[in-house]
Amino acid sequence: MKKDRTENKNQLRYSGKLLRHWYWCVLLCLLLLFLTAAVLYIDTLAGCIVGGFSLVLYLTIVLLDVYYRPKVMLELIDFSQRFGGVEKDILDEMMIPYGFVLPDGRIAWMNQQLCEMTKRDRECHKNISSVFPELTASGFPAEGEETTVEIDYSDRKYRVVMKRLRLKDVLEGMDVAELTGEDCSVIGLHFLDITELTRLEKENFEQKPAVGLLYVDNYDEAMDSVEDVRRSMLGALVDRRITKYVISAGGLIKNLEKDKYLLVMNRVSLNALMEDRFSLLEDVKTVNLGNSMNVTVSIGVGTDNGNYTENFEAAHVAIEMALARGGDQAVVKDEDRISFFGGKTQRSESNTRVRARVKAQALRELISARERVVVMGHKNTDIDSLGAAVGVCSAAMRSGKPVHIVLGDITAGIRPWVNSLKDNLEYAEDVFVTHERAIQLTNENTVVVVVDTNRPSMVECEELLYLTKTIVVLDHHRQGADKIENAALSYIDPAVSSTCEMITEILQYYEEGVRLKPYEADCVYAGIIIDTNNFMAKTGMRTFEAAAYLRRNGADVTRVRKVFRNDMATYKARAEAVRHAELFMDSYAISVCPSQGIESPTVVGAQAANELLNIIGVKASFVLTDFNDKIYISARAIDEVNVQLVMERMGGGGHMNIAGAQLTGVDTDQARVMLKEVLTQMTKEGAI
Repeated sequence: MKKDRTENKNQLRYSGKLLRHWYWCVLLCLLLLFLTAAVLYIDTLAGCIVGGFSLVLYLTIVLLDVYYRPKVMLELIDFSQRFGGVEKDILDEMMIPYGFVLPDGRIAWMNQQLCEMTKRDRECHKNISSVFPELTASGFPAEGEETTVEIDYSDRKYRVVMKRLRLKDVLEGMDVAELTGEDCSVIGLHFLDITELTRLEKENFEQKPAVGLLYVDNYDEAMDSVEDVRRSMLGALVDRRITKYVISAGGLIKNLEKDKYLLVMNRVSLNALMEDRFSLLEDVKTVNLGNSMNVTVSIGVGTDNGNYTENFEAAHVAIEMALARGGDQAVVKDEDRISFFGGKTQRSESNTRVRARVKAQALRELISARERVVVMGHKNTDIDSLGAAVGVCSAAMRSGKPVHIVLGDITAGIRPWVNSLKDNLEYAEDVFVTHERAIQLTNENTVVVVVDTNRPSMVECEELLYLTKTIVVLDHHRQGADKIENAALSYIDPAVSSTCEMITEILQYYEEGVRLKPYEADCVYAGIIIDTNNFMAKTGMRTFEAAAYLRRNGADVTRVRKVFRNDMATYKARAEAVRHAELFMDSYAISVCPSQGIESPTVVGAQAANELLNIIGVKASFVLTDFNDKIYISARAIDEVNVQLVMERMGGGGHMNIAGAQLTGVDTDQARVMLKEVLTQMTKEGAI
């Protein structure tokens, strides 16, 4: 030890504040030298005396420095070593479990608390993952970084703070570990016991308020379908079923109107309802006193949005979304996501068209108040989207406003219709425009009408939504979490068969004497035919009334049918998709549609999905198509499965019977596996 101190003494020099202290001594000596010169100039004898004393002072300072410098350095070294020992003792006796591990995961050192926590002694040099499986070498932070991991150990929960440090000198002085190679870093681990904190956080989360609204979707219709003497009893049974369900979960319910309820509960009660997947949705349908129409309810809940007022506003948004999606479902809106439950049944068609009349008048007022109208559908425009756009275009022309339809790539499915429209004078010049031209035409005085979609990510040109504040949304698909916000007019009705049917009803109330040209009527009629699969799916009284109106305006079934004929390559591709279909879980037909040599393979995939429904035992069909570096999924069902819920799980959407999704970054085999996993999971959950 003495030898080491001597070697360190010869290698060490003053630095920092000690060095600055020595500089001040030198400076004072220089000042004393000037003082001696001044005194010598005034008086020689006095100058000599002062000079003698200055010389003695200089020599004394030098001798003291030579004599005491080694002793000072030795004292500094001793203090450093003693202080390092104190630090080590403090670290060892610290009440927080602490330790070092090597970069490969081996334990280098543990303090007393960590040894007691793990019930291992200091000689334990196993890999840290053998003690704490969650801590692995791959999860260690880089040099200078800090990583936090939460682990469970011996019925306690710990937050482990890991930081990589370069402590080669410290570890070389330890007998418990030896570093090899050039990597001199170790990882310091702090174990913070957060068991109590986690418990309190959980209690706080469970006591968060949740506010809900419950509406009986078809109260008046259900009451009208039962005898007069049983109406009060039916209402009482429905009210009792609803009240009992909410109270059994620990919630509070208050009847606001005959068909509206206010719900107040905490997060524990809400979680119980969510785990139960809101069984009230199905349970209330079993109430039957001779009513020919089952009672259905819609529920909207807001939680994690702040106080009761903010949660109540979120509940309003949730219930509106549930109703816009067709009712008979529950929507839970928390701070950052929206969850959907139920929605397995098709919304019954309303016999009244009052809503269509109100929306038609509102649309006419918006168009009349603006200078220009720009209409767009969804990406990869289909005939329903094009037909609806043509209907809006006809209405705008009747109001004397310049109107434009935004089109991207014109696929084979709509090319004959676009060419037919372009052959007519009204559509010849500047009606069909590209994205770039539409952006130039759109400003604050433009009405942007979106048809056949309500999702901003799916529209033909999303940038148009941010160039004007007057946006109109006309769609027949159910709303999802991703929707067009701040629309001046939104008409979304999942009960109708197609957007073309909606537009047809709007045209009848838009203004008196509105008539479509035969080529326009053909286009709108074609949209209804495609979305109803030749009037075999989702058709109701209003669907046939819309078709009758179009026939009166000159729509010709023969002309439409001729346009829909396929070439031989398309027909063979559809037959190939049907031939190679796989029956999954004895209920779901899954197939892949070939896309080579086909101009519009997604249309063929949709046709193949419709064909697969003709097979006995098939509840739903899914056809995958690889096109333009994406996997398109066409999903179809008759009445037993809600394919829209399945497609929503995969990032898509649509209708109960007709839906789809687009996947990127995967091939058809991976997409097939993903689809099967979703179907399996949703079947286990009872979601389909």
